[in-house]
Amino acid sequence: MMKSAYLAGVYAEVERRNPGEKEFLQAVREVLESLEAVCEKHPEYEANGVLERMVEPERFIQFRVSWVDDAGKVQVNRGFRVQFNSAIGPYKGGLRLHPSVNASVIKFLGFEQVFKNSLTGLPMGGGKGGSDFDPKGKSDGEIMRFCQSFMTELSKHIGQFTDVPAGDIGVGAREIGYMYGQYKRLRNEFTGVLTGKGLKWGGSLARTEATGFGLCYFTQEALQCMRGESFAGKTVVISGSGNVAIYACQKAAELGGKVVAMSDSNGFVHDPEGIDLALVKQIKEVRRARISEYVKTRTGASYTEGCAGIWGIPCDIALPCATQNEIDGEAAKLLVKNGCKVVCEGANMPSTPEAIETYLANGVLYGPAKATNAGGVAVSGLEMSQNSLRLAWTFEEVDGRLKEIMKNIFHNAYNASKECGVEGNLMVGANAAGFMKVADAMVAQGVAY
Repeated sequence: MMKSAYLAGVYAEVERRNPGEKEFLQAVREVLESLEAVCEKHPEYEANGVLERMVEPERFIQFRVSWVDDAGKVQVNRGFRVQFNSAIGPYKGGLRLHPSVNASVIKFLGFEQVFKNSLTGLPMGGGKGGSDFDPKGKSDGEIMRFCQSFMTELSKHIGQFTDVPAGDIGVGAREIGYMYGQYKRLRNEFTGVLTGKGLKWGGSLARTEATGFGLCYFTQEALQCMRGESFAGKTVVISGSGNVAIYACQKAAELGGKVVAMSDSNGFVHDPEGIDLALVKQIKEVRRARISEYVKTRTGASYTEGCAGIWGIPCDIALPCATQNEIDGEAAKLLVKNGCKVVCEGANMPSTPEAIETYLANGVLYGPAKATNAGGVAVSGLEMSQNSLRLAWTFEEVDGRLKEIMKNIFHNAYNASKECGVEGNLMVGANAAGFMKVADAMVAQGVAY
């Protein structure tokens, strides 16, 4: 509940203007409910209409993407780009290719990105984009033709000083390559307009690993500072099996944890002896197969159809790395019942409001996505810096910078939680810390008439 009449009024107007956009409304409500103390201490935010402006994208672009499949048939998808807030830097945020993509999903992701980018300490505004195109089952030629058509329109709206997209679900090195090639043909320039590029043409070492590694660096720092503990000896469950989940699994194991479960959109595997990450990489990165293949090699492991059951596996640490709202209230209660003490998010908004209430009510150390999964965009920001300098840093240099950024994000969120009177509530702390940097910039830059 929002006690502040100002905040409640802002949210009511967001509901009126965005009916039925449940993901976007969920993201906005979570942030606004965290800002009671901040707005009370800073009346200048209300006086300058900061929140009214912040919940409204600076620009929302929707366009048609026409392409030809291998059978010669014309296909039509919808493309999106939301340029949400540029108060502290050019718009920055990934491109998602998935059938679930719509205006609400893109706006929720863009809104979250504003605060996430702010928390990194790097000069990046918030944006997001994508399409309802499904890359699964498509040939390389079909994906190339889609990406070229998509970029033909998107190129009109982006640039290294304006808007710098990256990858997200469904957009990896292959898709970024096709998009960058088309951008370069259209604009006749070689600039750092996309991040997640190949290492031979402007990409950064550690970018692939960044979100998963960063998630574990944040979790480790939070464990040490708030509980005097670490990953060592802990049982870990990770949902997903894409880049974020794979590299979270790798780093959690390096830090002493034992990952016992991973999933994909069809189901999950449980390996009590510990996940064989090399096998998962072979299945998902090389063969692009389903995770059910895992049990054909690991006879001691089991496979279960459906994703939700993964949260019934007892663990000390849960790292949801699949998709939004994958943990609901009932799943959260099951995690708590089975002894889970830490939930840190690798996906964007993977916990429903009911799940978050359950974490906080039961003393679970909860790390919200906008803080815990900021490692990917942090290294994207470092890739932009390397492109501007015409330099390439070593893996160790980038990884070291990433680790420091994630540690700083934790401490900024924790310190903000104390200032808001809810010490240890990292959701409130992350929202407040991310918000204030952007809000102060918006006040300083004035209102356009």
